[in-house]
Amino acid sequence: MAGFLRKLLPKRFRKEGVVIPVVRLQGAIISGGGQFRPTLNLANVAPVLEKAFAMKEAPAVAITINSPGGSPVQSRLIFTRIRELAREKQKKVLVFVEDVAASGGYMIALAGDEIIADATSIVGSIGVVSGGFGFPELLKKIGVERRVYTAGENKVILDPFQPEKEKDIEYLKSLQLEIHQVFISMVRERRAGKLMDDATVFSGLFWSGTRGLELGLVDGLGDMRQELKRRYGQKTRLQLVTASRGLFGRRIPGVSPVSLEGAASAVATGLVEAAEERALWSRFGL
Repeated sequence: MAGFLRKLLPKRFRKEGVVIPVVRLQGAIISGGGQFRPTLNLANVAPVLEKAFAMKEAPAVAITINSPGGSPVQSRLIFTRIRELAREKQKKVLVFVEDVAASGGYMIALAGDEIIADATSIVGSIGVVSGGFGFPELLKKIGVERRVYTAGENKVILDPFQPEKEKDIEYLKSLQLEIHQVFISMVRERRAGKLMDDATVFSGLFWSGTRGLELGLVDGLGDMRQELKRRYGQKTRLQLVTASRGLFGRRIPGVSPVSLEGAASAVATGLVEAAEERALWSRFGL
């Protein structure tokens, strides 16, 4: 009741602190995902970002990032959406790194006007990686003959059931170099005047928050709550922004019914994606 009455008072008579919306971006950056294994992608993140930037009285939006990376496309889409909303709503974006903002996670962090990390956070890994397995001898051992028919000589490029071909590897590396150059350009633009002239910055290495500060990858070391109170006053309140939920607590972008076969397929796909996600995190010892 007191809160309702306080809202009726003119702003100049209210003794309220600044409210800063907080958006948490956690997980591997994958275009898929589901209700029970949420991942970071534009479709999942966009509604939450819209809500946060729509808070008119907030002078800034705080974004916490804890991601080992993943899809470069989704990373760039999320980065672009944050910057578009920041310009449209004329709000400062403060990014706070938790355990890790590496690879695509760091690409998203670049959307911040400032990046603040913990001294023990992991940042960087500015590079591109592709991985997989090869099974050229497996089919022979189990007595299975594989038959593939294509229109187009490169439709089975990098086929895991065929021996590696040098031209396939060269083509993949050329794609990686193109994507890497896009990433490098983003870092140079967003961190202009801050980056140390160090050859290792774009090598794919990753560092602690302390070393990241020395290299110019982050702007400071600190804790989100303390940092926001220091900037906007001790009465500053942090408001976590989450996705809207329906009547029974489910997120509004609901899950359509699936058949038993579809559910089984989703489980199998989820296991593969979970393994890939686990590999992303384990690279950084997490």
